[in-house]
Amino acid sequence: MAKRKNLWTKQQLRQHVQVVSGELPPSIVFYNATYLNNGIKKWVTSNIWVYEDRIVYVGNGLPEDHQSTEWIDCKGKCLVPGYIEPHAHPFQLYNPLTLARYASNRGTTTLMNDNMLFLLSLPHKKALTLMEDLDQFPVSMFWWARYDAQTKLLDEDAITNKHMKEWLSHPLVIQGGELTAWPDVLSGDDEILEWMQETRRLGKPVEGHLPGASLSTLTKMGLLGVSCDHEAMTGEEALRRLEMGMVTSLRYSSIRPDLPVILESLLEKGVTSFDRVMMNTDGSTPSFLEQGLTDKLISIALEAGVPAEDAYSMVSYNVANHYGIADTHGMIAPGRLAHINILESSDEPLPISVLARGKWLKRDGEEVEQDWSFDWEDHGLTAVEEKWELKSNDLTFSGPAGVEMINAVITKPYNLSIETSGDELAAGSDESFIMLLSREGEWRVNTIIKGFATNVQGFASSFSNTGDFIIIGKKKSDMIAAFNRVRQIGGGIALVEDEEVIAEIQLPLMGKMSTLPLEDVMKAEKRIIAELEERGYSFGDPIYSLLFFSSTHLPFIRLTQQGIYDVKRKMVLFPSIMR
Repeated sequence: MAKRKNLWTKQQLRQHVQVVSGELPPSIVFYNATYLNNGIKKWVTSNIWVYEDRIVYVGNGLPEDHQSTEWIDCKGKCLVPGYIEPHAHPFQLYNPLTLARYASNRGTTTLMNDNMLFLLSLPHKKALTLMEDLDQFPVSMFWWARYDAQTKLLDEDAITNKHMKEWLSHPLVIQGGELTAWPDVLSGDDEILEWMQETRRLGKPVEGHLPGASLSTLTKMGLLGVSCDHEAMTGEEALRRLEMGMVTSLRYSSIRPDLPVILESLLEKGVTSFDRVMMNTDGSTPSFLEQGLTDKLISIALEAGVPAEDAYSMVSYNVANHYGIADTHGMIAPGRLAHINILESSDEPLPISVLARGKWLKRDGEEVEQDWSFDWEDHGLTAVEEKWELKSNDLTFSGPAGVEMINAVITKPYNLSIETSGDELAAGSDESFIMLLSREGEWRVNTIIKGFATNVQGFASSFSNTGDFIIIGKKKSDMIAAFNRVRQIGGGIALVEDEEVIAEIQLPLMGKMSTLPLEDVMKAEKRIIAELEERGYSFGDPIYSLLFFSSTHLPFIRLTQQGIYDVKRKMVLFPSIMR
């Protein structure tokens, strides 16, 4: 069985029983409460008692009145379990806590987070300690254990067998994956297969990453241990996963907003059981979340005609059940953590009040102030402080192979036919210089990118898959100025024109995450997107473009630490150059 964290001591468990026996008063009583009972998938009216952070009683009984007990009349309201986001990437300019604060205000009180940033950027023990220290906040945070770096690293041994097994056995790690290196597993990578086996031995599921997979591929990956996948892009693909026994997590994200079409298609195909369906936002960039997180997914499901009981279960009980934590999460029932949302009605999923671990995070439409402060620097998440200089001779672009963007995240090879030896490229064309530059200044990869923009003069980012710098532009002096600005602000994204900063996002946590509230990050992101679009960027999500330029789980040409990499042929076309 999975190694689990004990949420309560023996003494606390005795106290919970004493509350039910009438020997101790409950902390909160919700009476006249119409709530979603996931045990029978029906709306039931009962009284709900909470003691500190736990639901201890649900039934018709009421405790004796006591001055320490808070009584909440829920007549006319609906109560549902706190929502669960099963697929969060908590470093998309925001950080785990700013995401948790924003998400919980909209009812999402449990996050299942990608560990990629911590896995690649922090010493192993420090990463695990950070994960444990984040568990002190009202929002429940669980984590994945990635099997692969999703890119080609200079240090191919960055993920060791010993460290992987320590990640997998940690009680806050909820799953293995997402498995982006599945082609390697199919072609004989026994090390990852061993990690998948260890995951299943520990009683934890393996999350796939199988876009466009055929029935044959899905079957093979199911045989190898994949039990869930979130990459269905059509109703037919989602149905295929359900028919072969996989749990299917339907996505509504900034680069794949497929959920409405998929749900409508599933209903048209006669699907009536959604017990093995979840929904997720797949690490959407900040401004996309302005419309909501999990609450938005419920709204989409309700609008598509999914029964309310199923719509709410797909972001609560179904998730908890799949991950083996339904005894503590995903239900309003005795023994569960007190994650409770109060709704005006069942067709309005944005809660008016939110309780997380027995603490009010929102009351009657207003956010309740909480202490979300955290010493990131003490945990190793520091600002970019490298002082080495980027010189003009570093911006030498030669060779026949370039990169052409097909959409925000997919690229293909591009045969260069333009002169690249000058200090500027012609305005109005869609070719730009692009460089992937080592964070420590040790190496660089230089080429031309086609399709990114037509008039971006200098654009630099420390936000990338590996934490290395990405620099793009038509004018080398502005590219250097943008890079210098990113380092001046301790990491982030900067757009420069005629050596003047046009827009920027400051990301002082390892150059990838902001410390500002998510609402402020949204404003900065929208500003930089607008400025890029004005200069010819046309794909909608430049933040994901930056993140995925190095990601080898996507076709076809990638800029990696090893050099320009052909994903299809699994080979480095042109190696990185040491500085």
